[in-house]
Amino acid sequence: MGSLPGAGPQLATAAGGLDFSPAEQLTVIGLCALTAFLAHLALAVFNDGVRPFMLDFLQGRTTRGATTAVSFGLSAGFIFGLGAPMALSSGVLNPWLVFLPTDLLGLLAPKKWLAPVLGGAWGAVVVFGLKGADKVAHELPVDFLTAMQQMSTPILFLFTLFPVLAISKQFGRLRGALAGAVELVLVVLTMKLWPKVFAGALAMAVGVLLLIGFAVVRDLRQRRTDPATTRAEEAGAGGERAGAGSERAATGSERAATGGGRAELPADDPMASLFGASAARLRRHLPLFMVLGAGVCLLAQLHIFGGGEATSFLIAKGRTTEAAQVDFYRAFGFLPLIATTALASGAYGIAGFTFVYPIGYLLPSPWLALVCGALVLAVEVLALSGIGRVLGGLPSVRDSSEQLRAAIGATLQLAILFGSLMAANAMGGGLGILIVGGLYLLNEAMGRVVVRMAAGPAAVVVGGVLLNVLYGLDLFTPLTS
Repeated sequence: MGSLPGAGPQLATAAGGLDFSPAEQLTVIGLCALTAFLAHLALAVFNDGVRPFMLDFLQGRTTRGATTAVSFGLSAGFIFGLGAPMALSSGVLNPWLVFLPTDLLGLLAPKKWLAPVLGGAWGAVVVFGLKGADKVAHELPVDFLTAMQQMSTPILFLFTLFPVLAISKQFGRLRGALAGAVELVLVVLTMKLWPKVFAGALAMAVGVLLLIGFAVVRDLRQRRTDPATTRAEEAGAGGERAGAGSERAATGSERAATGGGRAELPADDPMASLFGASAARLRRHLPLFMVLGAGVCLLAQLHIFGGGEATSFLIAKGRTTEAAQVDFYRAFGFLPLIATTALASGAYGIAGFTFVYPIGYLLPSPWLALVCGALVLAVEVLALSGIGRVLGGLPSVRDSSEQLRAAIGATLQLAILFGSLMAANAMGGGLGILIVGGLYLLNEAMGRVVVRMAAGPAAVVVGGVLLNVLYGLDLFTPLTS
């Protein structure tokens, strides 16, 4: 596969990227043990869709087994359809492979001591098992893992457009078209003038700034025209929107882009009492969250982990600055959802607001990552109630985060599907496209047994296995590279 224009060197092969040092192995195993323990205590889970169910579990209205079943239903497709294929193709770990299984194992464990044991065991499977699976896959006549590296180009470049989609949805087609034109010009200029820089980096930055600028102007204009009505509407709608945000989050990570909500509640609202109790519960376990923040930030600093689809390929290419930029924007998109569900359920996100990802990528020292990660998550937990109140007073900015989250999901769905078809073509030509595209369409017709985001990569893996079977039956000849 040729190198990606404007995105640095070619992807490191998975064979090299999944060869972890002893320190990296211990970091992954230890962090998996800790995250499983936190999930067992219902203090933190990674899946945004599972978090709203944690309140019923904490209050005894549902069992551990029922909560585990919910978590499995919302997570399994992402683990096996997206997390594992993405790690094998990029050579970089991701949160769907590392943290979603520890959600499951922590909730499943009937005893407190068993949760970290199971989590640590999963970490060992990740750091030792992926290497073997990668080696076997690369020795097959049809090397579908190398073909999956074709996904990097559409994911990285189409992801650049998410601010344009968000602006179009929130502020109309005219401003969306303007933002799109500006981004296109910036991508072309970056490729021409700074070929060693990821071409979408500057375009994304300007797009997000335009979105925030439009939102701030709208909020200021609304406050000037009718400040009394604005305050009354925000206070009156607070509880309703917070509840709606949690309900939408419960539909899972694939639909979590529609979640979010306001956290500013009247003083006598029962939700205010719930939010205060949840924030107090998280503060009581502040030392555990500081250890968690240190571990996640260290994992990011080691550059063996990427917080998202685009980030994984950027980390694999050594583009840590651009990876930090991408995950920084993503954090703003998910911040209202994570804050609202955490305050409503008493369970925080495994990576907090995920700012520890970009901070970790940029830090030069593992020891500095440990300190900074602990401080970042401590600040987040202590400021959670205040963040909820601030979000309640900025309706347009909060809506911008919701639009960003939806736009990220829409661009990645298209990019992953297109990349999966490119991978299918690379490994099997027209027959590969027929098999992979057919499996994707069959999944749609069957009601999405595998969530849409993961259906494409899962189809590539299944298609690759099938092409190898056909080769063994002398019914298919692999394409020459």
